[in-house]
Amino acid sequence: MSQIPTVECPTCGAPVEFTAENKFRPFCSDRCKLIDLGAWASEEHKIPVAPDAEDELFSGDFDPRH
Repeated sequence: MSQIPTVECPTCGAPVEFTAENKFRPFCSDRCKLIDLGAWASEEHKIPVAPDAEDELFSGDFDPRH
């Protein structure tokens, strides 16, 4: 018999069973899920990029401003 994998909730650190039946995974509750979403929306969480990476990605997509 295999053991159910357990992870820590990213918000509060509580143990969470990582199964298909757990609709909040990897979070322990809807509350923790919404707290994390709010942190992303308020830009408390960010994906690090080089300072000029955005300029390199989009520089050829638009005509320069005059």
